[in-house]
Amino acid sequence: MSVAAIIPAYNEGKTIGNVLKVLMAMKDLDEVIVVNDGSGDNTATVARNYNARVVDLPKNSGKSIAVLTGVKNTQAEIILMLDADLVGLKELHVRELLQPVYSGEAAMTIGIFKNGRGATDLAQRIAPFLSGQRALKRDVFDKLEKYSVKDYGLEIALTLMAERENIRVREVELRNLTHVMKEEKRGLLAGFLSRIKMYWDIIYCVIKFRLEVF
Repeated sequence: MSVAAIIPAYNEGKTIGNVLKVLMAMKDLDEVIVVNDGSGDNTATVARNYNARVVDLPKNSGKSIAVLTGVKNTQAEIILMLDADLVGLKELHVRELLQPVYSGEAAMTIGIFKNGRGATDLAQRIAPFLSGQRALKRDVFDKLEKYSVKDYGLEIALTLMAERENIRVREVELRNLTHVMKEEKRGLLAGFLSRIKMYWDIIYCVIKFRLEVF
């Protein structure tokens, strides 16, 4: 089955190269698509230097739109979602995410950080459904079209949809992997405000889902 890696990226020029260095060397992947979400830095340039396919959005539109744009730009049967700010990504992590979907054991996998860094490990243990590291069959995204997704609500929407649609999901431990936290990238205040917005988007998505206003 063909596989496309979709990487949404907003001002991730400092970190995306380390992710692409791993992905571009993998024969398991048919496409690597970076959706440049209106970045003001060199994110797109770095991605093109690694020969990734870059889809540019004219303005920052949020993670959900970025990922869905990437999906619309590929015909791959399996979609691999990865964040652009991962630290410690190895080929093994990618294969661990893909294998259960390849084998038919699951239609979607969710990657959970393990032994990466205390703060990110704890966050994912508490709320594994928020993880942006996933592999899923394309028809799972096709089902998502009837649901409303807002910015950072993508991951929780996928999780809630999987529950409602009886989609087989498997959690996969990703050892020695972590990511750069928002407060580290944007400063304490801007990072905190970004985190608050993320939580609001998640709450918004859950409320709409539970009330079935899709």
